[in-house]
Amino acid sequence: MTSRPKPTTTDAGIPVASDEHSLTIGPDGPIVLNDHYLLEQMATFNRERIPERQPHAKGGGGFGEFVVTEDVSRWTCADFLQPGKRTDVLARYSTVAGERGSPDTWRDPRGFALKFYTEQGNFDMVGNNTPVFFLRDPLKFQHFIRSQKRRVDNNLRDHDMQWDFWTLSPESAHQVTWLMGDRGIPKSWRHMNGYSSHTYMWVNGEGERFWVKYHFKTDQGIEFLTQEEADQLAGSDGDYHQRDLYDALAGGDHPSWTLKVQVMPFDEAPGYRFNPFDLTKVWPHSDYPLHDVGTLTLNKNVSDYHSQIEQAAFQPNNMVQGTGLSPDKMLLARGFSYADAHRARLGVNYQQIPVNKPVSEVNSYSKDGAMRIDLASDPVYAPNSYGGPAADPQRYPENAVWAADGEMVRAAYTLHADDDDWGQAGTLVREVMDDAARDRLVSNAAGHLADGVSEKVLERAFEYWRNVDEETGRRIEAAVREQTGQSES
Repeated sequence: MTSRPKPTTTDAGIPVASDEHSLTIGPDGPIVLNDHYLLEQMATFNRERIPERQPHAKGGGGFGEFVVTEDVSRWTCADFLQPGKRTDVLARYSTVAGERGSPDTWRDPRGFALKFYTEQGNFDMVGNNTPVFFLRDPLKFQHFIRSQKRRVDNNLRDHDMQWDFWTLSPESAHQVTWLMGDRGIPKSWRHMNGYSSHTYMWVNGEGERFWVKYHFKTDQGIEFLTQEEADQLAGSDGDYHQRDLYDALAGGDHPSWTLKVQVMPFDEAPGYRFNPFDLTKVWPHSDYPLHDVGTLTLNKNVSDYHSQIEQAAFQPNNMVQGTGLSPDKMLLARGFSYADAHRARLGVNYQQIPVNKPVSEVNSYSKDGAMRIDLASDPVYAPNSYGGPAADPQRYPENAVWAADGEMVRAAYTLHADDDDWGQAGTLVREVMDDAARDRLVSNAAGHLADGVSEKVLERAFEYWRNVDEETGRRIEAAVREQTGQSES
């Protein structure tokens, strides 16, 4: 015997009379205002979209767990990083420039954001599938994102606008080289690495501080799409990466990543040959090798994309004891901007949304605001003499957070011995890429430049690539001139 379906209800849990017919005066008469269920359905529909993220709007993800397999306690006392510890995790992957409806396979960096639901509070890591970024100073970030989005006049993305910004910002060279190379379009989210890119701090049980970079290495292997494959998929399956991850998890094919870290002793930072807090630079592995930490495995799909992915809020200011930020200017700015973006999109109480809610006890003095869910209680101020929560410097020592003394200035990073904007990008081209990868880099960059970039910006772009690598720059110019029907100048 077939069981009866659950009754449809209003959002208040009250059963409704019909799923199909509005309440009217007679079959052909006007709809009445007291059809509260119809009004609820229409009003809810009108409001069911929230603002999309400014960058990283298009993405997806899943749930999993992180298991520590090695002992890194000499560097950090963070509880979730101690040997054998298991921690539930939410992962979100995304493009940077595309809107929510854009194709997954555009050439673009991929966001790689993680939320660890630790017993000491949420620990969030925001990063990309590349170990560097286009900028080192957050004052330029807004301008960078606008250059990658859409023009004011025709509402179209514009390669001339992109290259205009990049060629006037030489610090972008390292990331642009990654972007125009093979990893600019990963085969899937499962087949790409994730990097903190930023430098973070670890603090051990004795209060010693270390600088660290996180590297999540895909256990599936690095694979990529060619430009032609990506273009075809953009037209035939714009949600290709989203579908791939969902189907893999649904089918029991659980992707995993091995977390490795580079560790720099605190006192070595001032004398290191590159500024270790410059987001456009890597630390060569020959200087600071990778150390295994543990394994991240995704094993469960989300059940409600809007509630668990679109409303997921990652923010690098979510640090737990044993971790901290660094003097990386971009990271410090993100410590404010990410949380502020969530307040704007989701409301001031966004951390009470279940996907963002910590598993640890929350004892804060926050109160009221739109969509307040958790109950506040008196006293609602500190200090107080009525038993309210009190800060405990022994549980979260001040040395867990980097603090700098010095004159307030507006200046570029202090240059270290090997610092420049072109060197690491050139090393990537000459020493990391093989001949076939260099050929694809030339083809990708030339195809991008040949698509609507003005002559004055082209000249800067050719010089930009010659600064990265003379031969690569020459080949890119020749390829662009051939594609645009011009003789090489």
